[in-house]
Amino acid sequence: MGIVGAGPAGIYAADLLTKDETLSACGTSVSIDILDKLPSPYGLVRYGVAPDHPRIKQIQGALHKILDKPEITFYGNVEYGRDLKLDDLRRHYDAVIFSTGSDRDRPLDIPGIDLPGSHGAADFVFWYDSHPDVSPSWHVEGTSVAVIGAGNVAVDVARILAKNADDLLETDITDNVYEGLRAKQITDVHVFARRGIAQCKATPMELRELDKQPGVEVIVYPEDFEMDEGSLQACEDSNQTKTNVKVLQNWALRDPRGEDVRLHLHFLHSPVAVLGEDRVTGFRTERMELTGDGGVKGTGEFVDHEVQAVYRAIGYLGSPLADLPFDEENGVVPNREGRVLDLDDNHIPGVYATGWIKRGPVGLIGHTKGDALETVTNLVSDRESFTPAAEPDPVAFRALLEERGVEYTTWEGWQRIEAREEELGAERGRKRLKLLTREEQTTVARQG
Repeated sequence: MGIVGAGPAGIYAADLLTKDETLSACGTSVSIDILDKLPSPYGLVRYGVAPDHPRIKQIQGALHKILDKPEITFYGNVEYGRDLKLDDLRRHYDAVIFSTGSDRDRPLDIPGIDLPGSHGAADFVFWYDSHPDVSPSWHVEGTSVAVIGAGNVAVDVARILAKNADDLLETDITDNVYEGLRAKQITDVHVFARRGIAQCKATPMELRELDKQPGVEVIVYPEDFEMDEGSLQACEDSNQTKTNVKVLQNWALRDPRGEDVRLHLHFLHSPVAVLGEDRVTGFRTERMELTGDGGVKGTGEFVDHEVQAVYRAIGYLGSPLADLPFDEENGVVPNREGRVLDLDDNHIPGVYATGWIKRGPVGLIGHTKGDALETVTNLVSDRESFTPAAEPDPVAFRALLEERGVEYTTWEGWQRIEAREEELGAERGRKRLKLLTREEQTTVARQG
């Protein structure tokens, strides 16, 4: 089996394949190769989780145990579409699962969105997580900034923008990111949500974290607390929604604390335009009102906010994959319960998807387990229809990579990368791990 993408979705799928009782009962031995375009595994757990969330990053320990299984082989620095195409994979594997995730920002089509100072959340997240394909330099502009969105990514971006850089020194933040955040002069972070408080998509834990930062005051505006029948019903139907509403209401009712940095939460504000000539100087929103069913409509009242930067966090999209159909609107590979579909809506034999490239960027990391189970269950049930791989020998696959000049990394190579990063962190007297560029990772991985 081949799996493209070494994030949680792909690794969980590999784990399920090694444990599948149906395969074991029929005496089928499973050998799985996991390929990733980066030299290192773990995907967004390594490069998409904020540095001040060590609890989530600990998931890497569980993923490590899975990748350490003898039935699983890791190949890093192998990019699907560049180094290998679908025909290559089908020649070497009986079946292929794509788990490439969502790696780009959903666009926002409003005037001024492309001005300097207007950023996608993915770019900023990849920077503060030291993604090896992102420039190590980032100038955090301005004293007042806007964040568009009401989900966990928007909350993460707002928290990092508001946080004192020194409070991150005990995390695995890298030197360049620390210096970039230490130089910022932000006094006000404004978060804008198009809908009401009952439609806030952030989890209660993420939301509460905003108010646990020394020197940062969260401000919620009572005039944004419109509730309709749909909102009340949402509170009845979901404990998460009820908890979020209660947290926000408590913040709205309390007296100001007078902290140096203010984090403003604005609800019922729809983005209209990013203002400025040569760069961002403001952000325009339209006041919205609830329609009774939890939806919103415009009021025709517009508000201009003086900001020097805008970060949009309105969702991620997957990227198109060579030789496969792609749903550009939703940023996913068309599929039915994990079975990848062709243009005629028929299953492409032996080709599957799991994770965000299958269902879009919805849910937490833990939700990918159930998602992988659905895909693997269908894959196993289809196994009698597979066309056997023409060249299943691992030696032949490695020969192909070497013939094409791919400087691939291995599981042993990744462990050398990890050891070197921890060594460099210890030399700095802090817990800093992600210090190596792609080239440095490849060099270290291929030593010995």
